[in-house]
Amino acid sequence: MFLVPDSVGRFFHRMASPPHFYAFSGRLMPWLGVIFLLLVGAGLYGGLVLAPPDYQQGDSYRIIYIHVPSAWMSLFIYVMMAAAGVIGLVWRIKLAEIVAISSAPVGAAFTFIALVTGSLWGKPMWGTWWVWDARLTSELILLFLYLGVMALYSAIDDKRVASKAVAILALVGVVNIPVIHYSVEWWNTLHQGPTVTKMDKPSIHISMLVPLLTMAVAFKFYYLIAMLQRARTELLQRERNSQWLKKLLESEG
Repeated sequence: MFLVPDSVGRFFHRMASPPHFYAFSGRLMPWLGVIFLLLVGAGLYGGLVLAPPDYQQGDSYRIIYIHVPSAWMSLFIYVMMAAAGVIGLVWRIKLAEIVAISSAPVGAAFTFIALVTGSLWGKPMWGTWWVWDARLTSELILLFLYLGVMALYSAIDDKRVASKAVAILALVGVVNIPVIHYSVEWWNTLHQGPTVTKMDKPSIHISMLVPLLTMAVAFKFYYLIAMLQRARTELLQRERNSQWLKKLLESEG
């Protein structure tokens, strides 16, 4: 049986406390910002300057350094949102509910960027801005799921009830994630098959792969920054009448 170390358990138990989460996330934000800037600077320089032109697409392929990480993040954030929703639904942890709803706008933004950059890339490659193939359609459905989560949360005044409804909707929408991921293998689409995640070796040169993976990591740090900022704001709204917040405001003058 796998046992979680006591130190790890105590850490997550403390993180479930609103005052500790607010203080810890405030200290963490500047470091996350510095790491993000370093990674995105290195990724863009490597992808736009150091990486060679593609032998077929020329320099137009360089949009992958925004498009592909954004598409990956659209899936990653939805899974994180659904997982946080389950934690809030089962264990009724307020901060898990806050993380879930705070992730939705960030995920929607990455999904929108993936769709727009995909259209910009598709026009010169496919000769059209949009086709109703499996991956594009399922990615558009993902955007609607994000927007539906945000609309549902805003429509219900009781935020604890709203969080439960959001968690259920997020869980229902999880079925779309494998559809997006495996669509190029299940159906005949205009999208190319896997290149980075092939089990034998990626079908992309290392000089192009390293900046791509660097941008993917940078976008994850951006997600943490944006989600934590929104979570801190949401927490303040929910806890506006709490004693710890009143003491915090008094201590800060």
